[in-house]
Amino acid sequence: MEPGMALHRSQKLNILRLVVLLTVVLAGIKFFFRDSFTLDQHKESSGKSSFWGDPGDPQQSARIGDPSFEFLDSKGAAGARPETRKQPLQALSSTPTRLVHLDLKGAAPKVAYLEQIFPLFSKLGANGVLIEYEDMFPFTGELEILRSPYAYSEEDIGKVLELAERNKLEVIPLVQTFGHVEFILKHDKYRHLREVERFPNSFNPHVPETLAVVKAVLTQVLNKHRRSHWVHIGADEVFHLGEGMDSKNWMSRNAGDLGKMYLSHIREVVSFVAGQPGGFQALLWDDMLRKVSEAAIQDSGIAKQASPMLWFYAPDFDTQQIGKYIAKYAECGFKTIWFASSFKGTTGPAQAWPPLNGHLQNHLRWLKVIQSMATTAPSVRFQGIAITGWQRYDHYSALCELLPVGIPSLAVCLQTLVNGGFTDATKKKVLGILGFQNMNLETGTCEGNGAFPGSDIYRMVEQVSGQLRDSVVKVLEEESTIKGWFSPYHRKHQFGNPRNLESFGSKVLKVHEDWENLIQTLRSHMEAIYFPDTVEEWMEENVNPHMDRLREFVRDFKETIRLNARPKTL
Repeated sequence: MEPGMALHRSQKLNILRLVVLLTVVLAGIKFFFRDSFTLDQHKESSGKSSFWGDPGDPQQSARIGDPSFEFLDSKGAAGARPETRKQPLQALSSTPTRLVHLDLKGAAPKVAYLEQIFPLFSKLGANGVLIEYEDMFPFTGELEILRSPYAYSEEDIGKVLELAERNKLEVIPLVQTFGHVEFILKHDKYRHLREVERFPNSFNPHVPETLAVVKAVLTQVLNKHRRSHWVHIGADEVFHLGEGMDSKNWMSRNAGDLGKMYLSHIREVVSFVAGQPGGFQALLWDDMLRKVSEAAIQDSGIAKQASPMLWFYAPDFDTQQIGKYIAKYAECGFKTIWFASSFKGTTGPAQAWPPLNGHLQNHLRWLKVIQSMATTAPSVRFQGIAITGWQRYDHYSALCELLPVGIPSLAVCLQTLVNGGFTDATKKKVLGILGFQNMNLETGTCEGNGAFPGSDIYRMVEQVSGQLRDSVVKVLEEESTIKGWFSPYHRKHQFGNPRNLESFGSKVLKVHEDWENLIQTLRSHMEAIYFPDTVEEWMEENVNPHMDRLREFVRDFKETIRLNARPKTL
């Protein structure tokens, strides 16, 4: 080898080494500054957004690019997927969360309907869903007894979370942990955990097994929601708390401090939630906290790991009183606060049709509260609002409005929050999204067929709710008249001519046939969305009380005609 060529190759090797070194250095610099650069971009983007954000803009969703669902392992239908790290809470978008509440303890829709309705939620301005599973969760092992016969499967849960992620909806599970636990305490297996033996609604917080059951329920639910940041622990309306013998004994030793007893249980639940892998921030309804002193709440330490959710559903609630509660919670040390409004399920335990204007007014009130927070409570941050859609008042109550029937109300409420009010432009947008021509807020009705998932049910329920009872009463008139239509008087004066009877009978038969056809069609559409128990329960509550009278009359009439027992001409 010649000396000149060897030198030439040595120079090339040195240059190559230098290039590799520079590449490594540049890569390290890029990696080091990557996170801060991304955060700066995020802050800049958030700064340009409006208070409520732009619905439909993925940058304003509750979480950016972070899947809010847990893929099942190899045993689940959703298949395995590489784990995605949950973002810390401080890295989330500053846009307040707008949650649509799904109350599954009654009329839980099939997953196929959620697949249709989630895109509409997102389009209307929601960026999250608050899912109250109750007995619809696929509990396993010792908790399997809690499952409804129609409970979702593990594959269904995976699908729901996947659908939520696809539509930029943050998923927050709601698990009742103190009151409203009928779905647990109704079983003989857990009867001994009741605060008062006669009532299955509240836990006895002094029995060690109570916390064990609560933790077991939370563990199974949270294991399916590892990418969620929040979990709602309920904790509202703990009826009969303090009435059990264990509680009376405890209070006799603790100066009768019911608030301290309540907080003792809540502290355990909140600490358990926060200690789960990845960590969860707890939400809880605030009604029980309203009665507890600030000092007791501060001493409990729950403000570090939980946030209260203030709920008021009336159209004319006192905004000044809400301000006092907010100031109290700020003084207690809570850093964030949530609100809860309503789009259905709060105006009557068996309400079939939602009053649009009442729910609109409720949201206009909440807007006033939200807009005043900067001056009334600067130390606490408004985190979001849950637009509740209660399906039952409790586990044993009748069904409230069906979800498809409440969609127009939900649309009005969401768009009111998004736009800071309900203007003509907002109304026009709602009508365009739902496929209606007009909307009457006072009567709660809409003109046009509608073009949203479930609009056919909306239309038919409107007829049943608004016309069925009056239609039957009009045909049958009074009960005494129905029972006496074959009396001598009626034979002589009303049905003296057999043609009068035939004419009257034809009218009744036509009304009966029309209603039977509509109800059969409604049943068919409901069966596509709901499980059989829901369809039968709704029919029993809203249809059968009226149709059974009409059906009985038609049976009697047909039997009379069959026997040729026509009134004689006197």
